[in-house]
Amino acid sequence: MSGNKIKESNITPGAVTNDKIAPGTIANDRLAGSISSDKIAPGSIANDRLANNSITVNGTSIALGASGTIVAGTDWQSVKTTDFTAVAGEGYFIDTTSNTVTVTLPASPSIGDEVSIVDYGGNSATNNIILGVNGNKILGSSINKTISTNENGIILVYTDSTKGWVVKGAYIEGTIGLVGVPGAPTIGTATATSGTTATVVFTAPSDNGDDTITSYTATSSPGGVTGTLSQAGSGTITVTGLSAGTSYTFTVTATNSLGTGSASAASNSITTPSATYTSATGGTITEVGDYKVHTFTGDGCFTVSSLGNCCGGGDKVSYIVVAGGGAGGRGSNNGAGGGAGGYREGKDAPNDSYTASPLVAPAGLTVTATTYPITVGGGAATQNAIAGGGNGSSSSFSTITSAGGGGGGAYNGSPNPAGSGGSGGGGASAQPAGSGNTPPVSPPQGQPGGVSYPVNRCKGQGAGGGAAAAGTDGLSNAGGDGGDGVGTAIGTPSGAPGPSPSLKYFSGGGGGGMNGGVSEGSGGIGGGGTGRISNASGQAGSGNSGGGGGGNGPINGVGGAGGKGIVVIRYKFQN
Repeated sequence: MSGNKIKESNITPGAVTNDKIAPGTIANDRLAGSISSDKIAPGSIANDRLANNSITVNGTSIALGASGTIVAGTDWQSVKTTDFTAVAGEGYFIDTTSNTVTVTLPASPSIGDEVSIVDYGGNSATNNIILGVNGNKILGSSINKTISTNENGIILVYTDSTKGWVVKGAYIEGTIGLVGVPGAPTIGTATATSGTTATVVFTAPSDNGDDTITSYTATSSPGGVTGTLSQAGSGTITVTGLSAGTSYTFTVTATNSLGTGSASAASNSITTPSATYTSATGGTITEVGDYKVHTFTGDGCFTVSSLGNCCGGGDKVSYIVVAGGGAGGRGSNNGAGGGAGGYREGKDAPNDSYTASPLVAPAGLTVTATTYPITVGGGAATQNAIAGGGNGSSSSFSTITSAGGGGGGAYNGSPNPAGSGGSGGGGASAQPAGSGNTPPVSPPQGQPGGVSYPVNRCKGQGAGGGAAAAGTDGLSNAGGDGGDGVGTAIGTPSGAPGPSPSLKYFSGGGGGGMNGGVSEGSGGIGGGGTGRISNASGQAGSGNSGGGGGGNGPINGVGGAGGKGIVVIRYKFQN
């Protein structure tokens, strides 16, 4: 019966033989105590009749009764010079003298498995030993690692799916040359900042490859346009060189000393704006390359119908505003030179690149789609009576106003003082000169006039100031020279010639007169009129340059008229 047991006393000695026992039926707990050894025929029970018929030592399984080699500790292999797949429990001497060697770690390791690696050739800094993760991790990273320190040796122990293979013993990041390329950064928000630029935000990867990240690169799609940021942590990359009116996404990669890691996910899609440009009417319009230049030689209106955006010309304009020059004085013996009209310039930097004067303001003028009245100041009229010259009239555009130049002084039995204004008129008969930059603005719109020779009213009279320089004082044998104006390449055909043929010059002061003498007071560069000697009238300032008029010579001469001002406006209208 199946439930019956056989008593030991009923078993004849030597009766239990191998053929009486079913394979695998004798468990450990039946091997001693239940059947006396005299009842079992010697050598009659084979291994296959035992439930546990082998033992495992150091990962090597040996059948009971069999012979074999059991390795105690690491099973070191012969030197490797080519790529191979490692086996748990083995150690490898690797020679990279001739080439790099890739060690592919076991695909299905168990906890506690070990692999030992030694740089046998002492060349891993040049030809690296590459550790392939083979679907697992090293130090918590899914990226292959590299041994890059000569004569280094490490023991890798497998832990679990979270950390994967770790280094046995004390490990400080970067100390044993176990490095890899960085992981992928986390992409942030991409933003179009102009028609040709964008910014890309990213977060640094948690895995730097056990080596400091040195830079990040954002790459556009389409086009492959790149921008780089050199730092270790998270940040924002600026990408330049994009095309207007185009849709883009971006990816970001991190780079360390070993190389560049995998790319982040793609960013949100952006579209760079298309360029639009300002359109306007008024004045005399000329084109200089991609810019339109509106020249106003008289009063008028600058009417803006549409504005450019950041990708086109923007909503700023460059400008010069020049006031009318002051007239030279007419004295009973001679007269002082008139001051130049005030000069003001603004340049839409850095968008506009023409050569501006030294007095240029740091920015252009923002405009809106509206009509701007333009006022162009007239130069002071010829001074026919024996008196000081008149002041010029102011010019204006929007919020920019330039003051008329001050008139030159004179003497007709009593002093006639010089006028102050954009630039000051010259002083006569030991009287003060007129002040420049009145009212004050920054940069200054003009300079003061010079004073007369101090002893005798028949000697040289002071000259009018210019935009760039003060008028000089009168001498014993000559009138003072008018202060120089400034030159600009804003693009107007108007203005006076000067030292540079590519520039037009404005706001030169008028020269001082002289009774007799050996030389006339010259007008300043930028349309200033010459002061006279003998019975001659002072020269008028140049039209639409804002030059001051020259002072008269003795008795019959009259003071020269000031030059009329001008307003010029410039903006981009195409690309």
